[in-house]
Amino acid sequence: MADLTVSVDAMGGDAGPGVVVAALAKSVVRHPSVRFLLHGDEGQLKPLLARRAKLASKVEIRHSPDIVRMEDKPSQVLRRGRNTSMWRAIEALQKQEAQVAVSAGNTGALMAMSMFQLRTLDGIDRPAIAALWPTRKGQCVVLDVGANVEADAQQLVDFAIMGEAFARAVLGLERPTVGLLNVGAEDMKGHDSVKGAAQILRNVNLPMEFSGFVEGDDISEGTVDVVVTDGFTGNIALKTAEGTAKLIAGFLRAALRRSLLGRLGAVLASGSLKVLRRKLDPRAANGGIFLGLNGVVVKSHGGADSVGFASALDMAIDMVRAGVMARIAADHEALTSNAMAPAAALGAAGA
Repeated sequence: MADLTVSVDAMGGDAGPGVVVAALAKSVVRHPSVRFLLHGDEGQLKPLLARRAKLASKVEIRHSPDIVRMEDKPSQVLRRGRNTSMWRAIEALQKQEAQVAVSAGNTGALMAMSMFQLRTLDGIDRPAIAALWPTRKGQCVVLDVGANVEADAQQLVDFAIMGEAFARAVLGLERPTVGLLNVGAEDMKGHDSVKGAAQILRNVNLPMEFSGFVEGDDISEGTVDVVVTDGFTGNIALKTAEGTAKLIAGFLRAALRRSLLGRLGAVLASGSLKVLRRKLDPRAANGGIFLGLNGVVVKSHGGADSVGFASALDMAIDMVRAGVMARIAADHEALTSNAMAPAAALGAAGA
């Protein structure tokens, strides 16, 4: 008996449905009680599933004749994308046939379709994309990493609430530390939206510990559990970190292969190198989570292989089981109540 159902866009991403089906084969081993709805071209999907007998009872194909291309504009797919695998994957979530949707397709289109079909939680103006980030101390949550190019003070506060609820649910933290990404730790630095958000967060009564401003190097240090920023800055930071990890891995491989002594050293240090490889592998933390919607949507990297897409499926399943959206809604309601209480008290005193 399935304890939850995952709706999957099989046609998104650079490598096509073969990678998605291979990822499902990995996921059913890790999560034997999970069921999958697979949306895409039935003619391509049936032969792929026929080669994997273990998927027969776990996966249901939902034929979708069209696909969302990476170059498609969100406005275009909203008008003409009702028969695409991406639309149908989210629609299954909206109809409560599944508890989470996963796609490696066009990020802008996925966000537009998700907002149109699922809407945002009450009180949340904009959803944000959150990512798990490896640090010296373990992992932290960074958001927004691409949904909103700009964000005002209240939206940054919303991101902080969503991030701390995510950290409590997924990382198991009772009182996450939260920091606003800024050009310096001093109070006078930064633009008005960051300063305004800091002022609000210093006065809220929520299960978080606001640590003030943090800088770029604090992310990898693990200075705080949740790093909050706008999508423009967050996306650049994410892509820079991924590129740096690939660069370091490439330099290390080249150095170890350069000489016989280097190759011998690689053999002797093989255990430690495997640990380093796992820590530098972006596939292990693949998956950006759309927070703030009436439903859980996970965006896998478009270039993810089966290992990376399986990681995104793991994240999606963990999100549902942890009840992240319910925690976000409860914490945002608590923030609203805190904000209204002083106003109500002033009104009563004036009367």
